[in-house]
Amino acid sequence: MNFIKNVLATFVGIILFCMMSFFLLLIIGVVASAGSSSGKGKSVKGNSIIKLDLERVTNDYGGSIYIEDFDYKETNNDGLINVLQAIDYAKTDDKIKGISIENNTSYLGITQRKAIAEKLDEFKKTGKFVVAYADNYSQGEYYLASVADTVYLNPMGGIDFKGLASEVLYMKDLQDKTGIKMEVIRHGKFKSAVEPFLQQNMSAENREQLTVLLNSIWESFVNDVSKNRKISVASLNDVATNLNARNANLALENKLIDKIAYIDQYYNGIKKALGIKYDDDINEIDVLEYVESTHLKSTKIGAKDQIALIFAQGEIKGGEGSINSIGEGSISRALKAARKNDKIKAIVLRVNSPGGSALTSDIIWREIELTKKTKPVIVSMGDVAASGGYYIACNADKIFAEPGTITGSIGVFGMLPNFKEIANKYGVKAEQVKTHENAAGYSPFQEISPKYKETVTEGIEIVYDTFISRVAAGRKMTKEQVDKIGQGRVWTGTMAKQLGLVDELGGLDAAIAYAAKTAKTTDYKLSFYPEYKIEFGDLIRKFFGMSVSSIKEDAIKQEIGTENYELLQRMNYLKQSEGIQAMLPYYLNIK
Repeated sequence: MNFIKNVLATFVGIILFCMMSFFLLLIIGVVASAGSSSGKGKSVKGNSIIKLDLERVTNDYGGSIYIEDFDYKETNNDGLINVLQAIDYAKTDDKIKGISIENNTSYLGITQRKAIAEKLDEFKKTGKFVVAYADNYSQGEYYLASVADTVYLNPMGGIDFKGLASEVLYMKDLQDKTGIKMEVIRHGKFKSAVEPFLQQNMSAENREQLTVLLNSIWESFVNDVSKNRKISVASLNDVATNLNARNANLALENKLIDKIAYIDQYYNGIKKALGIKYDDDINEIDVLEYVESTHLKSTKIGAKDQIALIFAQGEIKGGEGSINSIGEGSISRALKAARKNDKIKAIVLRVNSPGGSALTSDIIWREIELTKKTKPVIVSMGDVAASGGYYIACNADKIFAEPGTITGSIGVFGMLPNFKEIANKYGVKAEQVKTHENAAGYSPFQEISPKYKETVTEGIEIVYDTFISRVAAGRKMTKEQVDKIGQGRVWTGTMAKQLGLVDELGGLDAAIAYAAKTAKTTDYKLSFYPEYKIEFGDLIRKFFGMSVSSIKEDAIKQEIGTENYELLQRMNYLKQSEGIQAMLPYYLNIK
């Protein structure tokens, strides 16, 4: 017996030792990570180029995380804003001679690419060069490459220049066959986030808004390419219609590229521009390495004033929020901190969200309302600021949007999963015992009662009325005017400006410049918010969960495919969404 006890004691001791060692190593790793992001980074050599690799840049804001248990803060400088600041700094950096866009693969949206393209254009105007090369160009990557002085393409490559399309999957028949039903209550004839669960074909309203939306986004896209490449819009549309950039020869013939070349020839071109020998190495630094080397230099540390740049990015889910989701905790805390800081003279709220929880949207709206009383609040819309995303933006002092920004979607819905049919099919019957008529609320194993449906409908109507009231007050319109352009309909930034939903067309720089002008300051630096609070225990659980989760995710993707996995995730999100939702009317996958 003592032998067994000793063995168990030894075993437990080993486990405890391993856990303590792991925690110690994790803390050391976190501290080391902080040191690596302190601005020292990789040194920049003279006569260098920046390699614009954007694969790891996925959000406007990389995020700042605060671990309460250790009073420790870590900032990630891998956001779009950091890349924009780095390119800005490179304009006057004598060590940087050019920028290379080489086989770039990114997951950025059209307005994010536009922001980078504009910075590259500014960079070119200083006399420095921008060149681009790809084995094959996707349409999105070509948009960015079109800014380059010289665009190269592999002899066996092509450009996927074909226009825009969007596909929506309808699942009414699937529900009928499986017995799994989604109970849907909505306000807004265009509120088609739930349409795939109600019918098997696209409604005329949804087809209309999608057609108008895609044409408006394409118009903005093709106009930019036309300007960059000095090709008429009519010619570009002809190329798209006939796929006349599908191979290198056609792309060159139609002037979408400048040279057909292999990668070694591309490098030789860069070496010639740098004035070095062909057998010399190119001094190259990755854009995120350049960010780490220069981000402190590119910040006006000694500036007298500050402008707070608060990022609201991702779906609105409530709670603390994170780098990929919006919660009232971090956003409200950021707004409060900004309005209490005397050095902060104005606030720019960068919104990039399809919406989500109506309750969380209203809580954030209230904080913006309070903040406006002390300091100007300017909104900059990114790729999407729709539904709940527009809700939190609508009462700003000024709203900026890009031409291709997806916005509006002023509508509300509620959706409840129902398993009664499939339960009956397999012999499962739910019985209820209750003290009052409505005590049981909603059960997914019972048909939705008229009273419960009436109650939910009432709630949706209240939220919708509040929504259009907020918009009407913020945009100085009548509720009737807002309702007419509401109903869940989606608009682009260009259309939204015509309708009065936004004030100006312009990017983040334009919003910041306006904020500074409103605050009457020229000597300012940007302060980034929010700071996301996490507990050390959550960090540990996330660490252990990530490996298991990623293995499971990869296995499912391999089995059913990436697009089907995204659909599954979307369905799970809709089923798990609590409360009434102000969400973009569909999962918009533009190809």
